[in-house]
Amino acid sequence: MQSEDETPLTGGFVNEVTKVGNTVRRTSGPWTPAVQALLHHLEAGGFTEAPRALGIDDRGREVLSYLPGETIPWTDWPAELCAADGVGQLGRLLRRYHDAVRTFTPPADAVWRNPLARSGELIRHGDFSPFNTTWVRGQVVGVIDWDFAQPGSALDDLAYLAWQLVPLQPRERARQYGIPAEVDLRTRLRVLCDAYGGDHAPAAVIMAAVKVIEREREHTAQLAAEGLHPWTGFARDGSLEAFAREADWLRRTMDWWIGQE
Repeated sequence: MQSEDETPLTGGFVNEVTKVGNTVRRTSGPWTPAVQALLHHLEAGGFTEAPRALGIDDRGREVLSYLPGETIPWTDWPAELCAADGVGQLGRLLRRYHDAVRTFTPPADAVWRNPLARSGELIRHGDFSPFNTTWVRGQVVGVIDWDFAQPGSALDDLAYLAWQLVPLQPRERARQYGIPAEVDLRTRLRVLCDAYGGDHAPAAVIMAAVKVIEREREHTAQLAAEGLHPWTGFARDGSLEAFAREADWLRRTMDWWIGQE
């Protein structure tokens, strides 16, 4: 029976999440110890935008500190995210995360929620998108939903963010987000790459995004066939077809994105 002190948190599709006082309780699993080790590392390194891992409660749920702020809706984004400022904020935040996580050594027995992600230069957030951030007065203050942390590359995390944020999708998606029609999406991509820094040029991010989308489809198909949640739900809801369409669209428009139209 749900406690009167618990407030369900909505917006996600994967876990049951509730707020209890200044904490969040989430569905746990074999991946939880590795995720909590990652969060402990980030806390020790001063990365304040991640929740603090507070153990497991008496119902077997993961306990995290509650991050303040508003989450991003699936349509009609706030003005700051439709503008270059919000894009830059997320690019810089992702870079700070990558700088903090490079010194993290996962436990020898680490299990990740995506069992197909087995190696990489660092531990990706795995779902670093606007929808997993919290904002206060136009400033990003938190990154949530770390369940899909997994080994991978920094470029893949950046490409995933570009896919969702720019977005690297047909213009109709940008319209749904509320990004003005006069905004050049290629400029948003350049702003993101510049904010992240390093040598990840837009062309490299576009090519990586195609591979990220195709890998998302491949992993979803394989894990759904094995009957694993939440991939069974993703496949049932049409994600396999959506991933295929988006990868194909991005391949067909690649010359436009990299300025070779």
